[in-house]
Amino acid sequence: MTIIANTTLVFDIKGVREELSNIIYNLSPEDTPFISNAGRDSVDNTLYEWQRDALAAAVSTNAQLQGDDIAAFDAVTATVRMGNRTQISRKAIIVAGTTNAVSTAGRKTELAYQITKRSAEIKRDIEKNALDNVGAVAGNSTTAPKTGTMGATIGSIDGTNVSMGATGTNPTDALLFTDPRNDGTQRAATEALLKVVLSGVWVNGGSPDTIMVGPFNKSVFSGFAGIATKTYFQEAARPAAIIGSADVYVGEFGTYSIVPNRFQRDRDAWVLDFEYIDIVYLRPFRVEELAKTGDAEKRMLLAEWGLKVKTDFSQGLLADLLTS
Repeated sequence: MTIIANTTLVFDIKGVREELSNIIYNLSPEDTPFISNAGRDSVDNTLYEWQRDALAAAVSTNAQLQGDDIAAFDAVTATVRMGNRTQISRKAIIVAGTTNAVSTAGRKTELAYQITKRSAEIKRDIEKNALDNVGAVAGNSTTAPKTGTMGATIGSIDGTNVSMGATGTNPTDALLFTDPRNDGTQRAATEALLKVVLSGVWVNGGSPDTIMVGPFNKSVFSGFAGIATKTYFQEAARPAAIIGSADVYVGEFGTYSIVPNRFQRDRDAWVLDFEYIDIVYLRPFRVEELAKTGDAEKRMLLAEWGLKVKTDFSQGLLADLLTS
């Protein structure tokens, strides 16, 4: 149809107001299942320590004579003293005075928005770091301190709770976690390998309830036979739902939630008991106002934190998995 002559169109006029949504859409994931499920504790030193103990092995020969006297006493086994280091994670923010003063869409002020955004970034950094393979570093004037992460913690006792690929080795420092594991030859994740780890943890006395995996191996684990029946309850008539994954694994030694984690190494599948895992803070999340030296607002957002695995008997690792 032809437009009537001299019809005023939006293309012909000036002064059309800008239409900008007052919502900022950010698709970046913020879920951090590891640190969200771990306990939280506070510490008073950059080196924080704790003790681990274990019962003597059970025997079938503990039968004694009636009325017998005691001539010898059982040896006392000392507790094991363990420790880890804190590290500082931070984000620096600077916003010009004018930027903070102008009217902005989607946030009250740019400074407040940037603080909120960087807080989520540090949480993601801690999540990724805690599940990585990094040994503890005491630090000095030129080297940043680092906390010993899960890769330096699990398997440092006797390795029975770990299954790894050829050429892989467990960390060797079972007290201060300064030695990360050596990655081995990658291989496909199988249910048989998973059962070895679950058995090893159970024999050691652990009662884990979570299996944490990366995105590729989440789909692999969903094909295991021990996966609970895939069902979906639908209250009303609607298009059929296709169930392509499962979140619960039922094994010989317990029932485990299968939790995907975007930030962990996909080559690792962790068997976790969060009762024995803490994220500790020497300095919890805080915003420090930095000295003003010009027409800008400066802030430093930081957390000084560390990983505390109270006993690695309770945890397990299926290592060196294929990722594609």
